[in-house]
Amino acid sequence: MAAVKPSLGRVLPGSSILFLCDMQEKFRHIAYFPEIVSVAARMLKVARLLEVPAVLTEQYPAGLGPTVPELGAEGLRPVAKTCFSMVPVMLQELDTRPQLRSVLLCGIETQACILNTTLDLLDRGLQVHVVVDACSSRSQVDRLVALARMRQSGAFLSTSEGLILQLVGDAAHPQFKEIQKIIKEPAPDSGLLSLFQGQNPLFR
Repeated sequence: MAAVKPSLGRVLPGSSILFLCDMQEKFRHIAYFPEIVSVAARMLKVARLLEVPAVLTEQYPAGLGPTVPELGAEGLRPVAKTCFSMVPVMLQELDTRPQLRSVLLCGIETQACILNTTLDLLDRGLQVHVVVDACSSRSQVDRLVALARMRQSGAFLSTSEGLILQLVGDAAHPQFKEIQKIIKEPAPDSGLLSLFQGQNPLFR
C-alpha cells in the first residue's frame, strides 16, 4: 500500500484567506512592532491585488485601542474579541467559505493569539501558514518557542515573500508587475536571524 502523501502546503488565491491579528495602538511596545506591521501591510496589499479575502481582529479595543493606521486596513471591519484566538469570532466567516483551504496568519502575540488561532484552525482541518516576519511577541523566547510549537502541530512557517510568490505563481500573472513593486524592497529585519541562526534544537 502506498504511503499517504504529506501535505505540501501549496497556497492558491482562490482557496486562501489572510488573517490579521490584533495590531493595535497599545501594542506598540512589542518587539519589532513597526517591522511586523510593515510586513503585514504588504501581505494585505498583495491580498487585495489577488482578491484574497482578509479579516481583521482587535483584542479588547476599548482598552487596547484601534488597529494602527500603518497597517493600511481601511475598508476592513475590525472584529472585537476577548478570546486568545481569532477563530471563535470568525466562525461564520469560515463556515461561509467551503472552498477555503489555507489561512495566512499575521499579527501578535505569537505565543498567545497567533498560537491559539493556529491550533483552532488546524483542529478545523485547515492549513495554516504563519508569516514569521509578520508575527512577534514582547518576549523573543516566547516568540521562538511558539513558532516551534506551531510547527510541531503541523503549521507551515513561511516568510512574506515566499507566500507572496506562491500566491502569484507566475511572472506572467497580470498583477505581477504591481506585486513586484511591493516586494522589490526586502522585508524589514524583525530579528528572525538571531532566532534561527546556529543549531537551534527547536527547529531540527
